[in-house]
Amino acid sequence: MLRTLVTGLFLLLAALPAAAQTLQDVLQQHRPDIEKASRRTIEPVLADIIATDLPEVQLFLERWEARDVWQDDETALFHFVEIDGDTYALIDISTGEVVAEKTKSELSQLRPNSGVRGVIAAALVQFQLGDPDPDRRMDALAAIQRDAEPSHLAPLRASIDDEPDLVIKARKIELERLLTAAFGTDTAARVEAIGDLSTSISLETRAALNPLLNTRPMLADAVPDGANVAGPITPGSPELSVEAAYDMMIDAGLAQPIPDAATRKAALVANITDGAVAGVPVAELDTQEARDAAYVQLAAMADVPAWTPGATHDSIVGDADFVAVYTEPDAEVTRAARNALASISARVGANQVFDLALDGLSLASIYFLAAIGLAITFGVMRVINMAHGEFIMMGAYTGYVLQQIIPNNTVSILVAIPMAFAVTFAAGVAMERLVIRHLYSRPLETLLATFGISIALQQIAKNIFGTQARPLTAPGWLDGAWVLNDVVGISYIRIAIFVLALIFLVLLLLILNRTRLGLEVRAVTQNPRMASSMGINPDRINMLTFGLGSGIAGIAGVAIGLYAQVTSEMGQAYIVQSFMTVVVGGVGNIWGTLLGATMIGFLQKGIEWFNPSNTLAAQTYMIVFIIIFIQFRPRGIIALKGRAAEA
Repeated sequence: MLRTLVTGLFLLLAALPAAAQTLQDVLQQHRPDIEKASRRTIEPVLADIIATDLPEVQLFLERWEARDVWQDDETALFHFVEIDGDTYALIDISTGEVVAEKTKSELSQLRPNSGVRGVIAAALVQFQLGDPDPDRRMDALAAIQRDAEPSHLAPLRASIDDEPDLVIKARKIELERLLTAAFGTDTAARVEAIGDLSTSISLETRAALNPLLNTRPMLADAVPDGANVAGPITPGSPELSVEAAYDMMIDAGLAQPIPDAATRKAALVANITDGAVAGVPVAELDTQEARDAAYVQLAAMADVPAWTPGATHDSIVGDADFVAVYTEPDAEVTRAARNALASISARVGANQVFDLALDGLSLASIYFLAAIGLAITFGVMRVINMAHGEFIMMGAYTGYVLQQIIPNNTVSILVAIPMAFAVTFAAGVAMERLVIRHLYSRPLETLLATFGISIALQQIAKNIFGTQARPLTAPGWLDGAWVLNDVVGISYIRIAIFVLALIFLVLLLLILNRTRLGLEVRAVTQNPRMASSMGINPDRINMLTFGLGSGIAGIAGVAIGLYAQVTSEMGQAYIVQSFMTVVVGGVGNIWGTLLGATMIGFLQKGIEWFNPSNTLAAQTYMIVFIIIFIQFRPRGIIALKGRAAEA
C-alpha cells in the first residue's frame, strides 16, 4: 500500500510542469563566459538569454552594454546597483527589488570591452525596433545599417506591420529589402528584393548590391561543379595580376618557382662530380650560356628545380586558363544584382547630369549678378571699367563691417544689401564724375585709368582691413543644403543667390521698361543725339547708369561674400568672367547677359566635370571656346541695336 502511494506521488510530481527558468538561472549557467566575456564566446550566451523571452531581457542587455551590471563576490549572482555614498544596494534583475546592501569591495563590476558591447548592441536591435520611443527605433535601424547581420532580418520583418510612423516604416521596408537581398535564404525572395532596390540610387543600396558581384580568380580546371562562374579573365588584368596567377599555378602543382641565377649557380656547384656537372666539364662553364645549358641537363638528371631558359611569369601563366567565380553561389541572384546595378548606374548618371545642371545654374546666377552692372555700364556708356571687380569687393566688405556692428546675421545681411548698393552707387558716381566723364570716346585711356583705380582700391582695402580673409557669415537658416538624394544636392546659400539673381532680373526689367529712367537709358543707348534733342540729358543718364551698375556690383559682392573669402583681391576672380558674360551675351542687353551667364556657367561646370583636378585648365578651355564663339558671333547671342552696335 505504501509502495503504491509513493509511486503515485512520484508520477504526480513528474506530471507537474517544471519550474520556469529565470534570467538569473541562465546567467549562472554561463557565468564563466560572462565574467570573462569575449566577442567569440558571448554570442551563445546572448542567444540563450534572448531565448528566455523574458520581459527583463532588454533592460539587462542595455545595462550590461552600459557597464551597469555588478556581481556579488559572495553569491556570484548578478545584480543592478543603486549607489548611496559607500553603500551599494543590490537590485534583483528580474523583480527590481533591493535584495541586499554591500560595499564596493564586495562587488565586481562587469566591464565588457568594445567588441563585446558591439555584439550586445547588435542583439538589442530586435528589442529596440519595437520601442515606444521613435528615436530609439531610428537608432536601432541605424545600428542595423552600420553592422547588419542575418539575425536582424526576422525581427525587422516582424516590426514593419505594427510601425505607426510612416517615415520609420518606409525606412524599415527599405532596410528589410537590403537585408533580404544580402542574407535571404530563398532565391525568389532575394531576386524580388533586388528588383525592388533597382530604383534606389542610395549609397547603402549600392553598398549592399556590389558585394553580390564580388568574384575570386580561379584556374579554369579547378572550378568545382555548379560554381557560379562570371567569365574568363586574363592574367595582368585588374581582376588578376600575373604574380597572383603564377602563385595560383604553383599551388596547383602546374608550375614551379623559377630559380634565379644565384640559385642555379649554387645547384651547379653542389652537383660537381669528378670536375664535371651533368657530364659537362667545369672548365667549359665559362659563359652564362654554357652554365644555363648545363643547368638544364642537370635538372633532367638530378633533384633540382626545373628551368627553361627565357621562361618568365608571363609566358608560364599564358598557357593556363583562368576564370572569375562569384562568391555568391546563386546565379539568379548575381544576374538580378547585375541588372539592378546597371539600372541604378543609369539613374545615377541621370541624377549626376541634374546635379551638374544645378551647379551650372548656381554658377550662372553668380556670374549674372557680377556681370549685370557691367553690362549696363558697358552697353550704355561703352566704358571698359576694369575696376568693376573692386566694386564687388567693396560690397562684400560693406557686409563684413555691418556684421561687426549688427550681431544678428539675418538682420545684418538684410541691411547690408541696400547699404552695399548705396556705398558702391556713390563710389561709382564719384568715379564717373571725377574720371570717366573726361575720357569718353577714348577707350584705351579709360581702360588704363580704371585699371589704375582698381589697383588703388585694392591697396586701400589692404590698408584698412589687412591681407587676411574676413568672414561674411551667412544666417543660420542658410546653413546646410537641399539634398534630394545621395547624388543631387545644392547648398541653401547658392539657392539664395539664385533667388536674388531672379529678383534683380525682374527689378531691372521693370526699371528699364516701366520707368522714365529706363526709357531715357534705352533712348541714350540707341541714339544719344536724338535723345539729347528730345530733352534728355545724356551726361546725367551716363552718371546714373554708371552708379546703378556699380551699385548692383556691390550687392553681388554681398552675395558672393557669403560663400567666398572676402579679400582685397576677390573682385579679380570675377572681372574676367563678367566681361566674358557681357561679350558673349550681347553688350548692353539684360537678356543677353542672362543667356551669356547661363552659357558660361554651364560651360565651366561641364569642363570641370571632365577635368575636375585642374581648374586652371578648365578656365583655359572655356576662354578658348569663347574666343571661337566670338569669331562666329561677334555681337554676342543677342545683338544690341544702336550705339553699342555701331561701336
